[in-house]
This record gives sequence, C-alpha cells and structure tokens, in this order.
Amino acid sequence: MSNTTLSIAIMSGKGGVGKTSLALNLACALHQNSFKTLLIDCDLGLANLDVLLGITPEGNLQNVLLGDKPLEEVLYPLEKQGFDVLPAASGVPELVDMNADTRDLLLRRLEPSLGRYDFVFMDLGAGISDTVQSFAAMAALRIVVVTPEPTSLTDSYAMIKVLNNRYGLRNFMVVVNEAASAKEAQDTFEKLAGACRHFVHFEPVMLGPVRFDENVSEAVCHQKPLMRCYPGSPAAQDIQNIAQRLQKARLNMLDWLGQRGILHLDV
Repeated sequence: MSNTTLSIAIMSGKGGVGKTSLALNLACALHQNSFKTLLIDCDLGLANLDVLLGITPEGNLQNVLLGDKPLEEVLYPLEKQGFDVLPAASGVPELVDMNADTRDLLLRRLEPSLGRYDFVFMDLGAGISDTVQSFAAMAALRIVVVTPEPTSLTDSYAMIKVLNNRYGLRNFMVVVNEAASAKEAQDTFEKLAGACRHFVHFEPVMLGPVRFDENVSEAVCHQKPLMRCYPGSPAAQDIQNIAQRLQKARLNMLDWLGQRGILHLDV
C-alpha cells in the first residue's frame, strides 16, 4: 500500500515566535476538517507541548526510542477519532544530540505506525542543531515560522541556508506569525524571500499570515488549542486558511508521497 501520509516539520530560526502553538492549532484544524493527525513533540531539549495542553502523559518519545514501550502505548489521544500527540522528554542527552544510529533507530520505531494518519506534524526545537536538521530533512514539507522581528528573519534565513547546503532542501513554506496586518506579513515574507533569492538562488513559498491576536495567549493560559477556545478569532481564521492550503498540498503530492517513506532521509 502506497504512502498517503504528509509529514510536515514546523520549525523556526529562533524561539518565541509561536511555533508550538501554531503546530498544535494546525493539527487541530485539520482534525476538525476530518483528517487524522498526529503531532510529535520533537523539541527534545525543552519539551513543552504537554504543558501547552495541560496533560500529564505516562510515556514519551524516549520510551519509544529505548524500546521500553511501543508507540501505541505512549500516544496521548486528544480526541477519540484520530488526533493524537506523541510527547517528548526534556533534557535527554542521547536525544538532544541525536547521532545517525539513534536517528535511524527512531525512524524504524516510528515509521510502521504513522500510516494511519493523513498528516504528521513534527514540532521541532528552535535553531539549527544537528537533531533539528535531521528531523527537518526527514519530513516531506517544512514550514518555517517567522515574525516581523529582524532577528527572526536573519535566523530563519540562516536555517534555510544550512539545510539547503547540507541536504539540498529547497521546498520551504513560510508562515508569518503575529502580523499586525496583511501588508506587514507580506513585507516580512518578501525580506526573507529576497535574501533566499539572492544568496541561495531559490525562494520559499508564502503559506499564509497569522494575525496578532490576544486570544492566542488566552488559549495558552487555558492550556487548550485556540481552535477550540476561540474558533472565530482572527488567528483561528488564518490558521484554518493555512490548514486548507495544506489539504490541497497533500492532494497534489499524493503521487510523490507514494514513492517515499513517511519519514525519509537521504544522507
């Protein structure tokens, strides 16, 4: 049976840009649109998805890697029908600095169970550590989350450049988060796209803006997804639009997905 699961790495050059919240709410939006979704917390140094959700999982990614528990036992269901979270463990050295053998073992442990999902989201740690790069390269798509801050743009460009140089990756999508207006979002994207065009000779694709919205921080305080707490809020509307674009992207990629593994890395 050919693969139909779209794996997406959600990443950022620097912390504090709302990456984990976006990952959670995109997975939630696609589940609300009747797609089965899995959200993997791949921030292996500072796992925080469980905090964002107010959950206390009994197992995590480390248990899967060490063979203590099968994946099915550590998945945390957020909904009965196909919206699951795979929590991470914080500060585990063998996971923070993942070598090739550890990475390959993790792939073998995860891959057989991922085909039940339509979308697999990987919430990566910020920056460009070797582990972040490996996870980013495994995914079929990469979403780079930026804000209008100059440091966010420079760090995101550096991350794209490193992944292009090391793995030859060129298919990056950009979400401009916390944008004050559509113009600010477009201007922010153009700065990043211009740097990529000039220095690495390709451009990322603008996936969409997410407007600044005080409801986002309110949802975080309530430890619930924005899509559930404030589904009509401006940011939730923008995230729903992005989710619909990802649905179309998956449809357009089905033939290509059928020729690769769900998580796949050529090195």
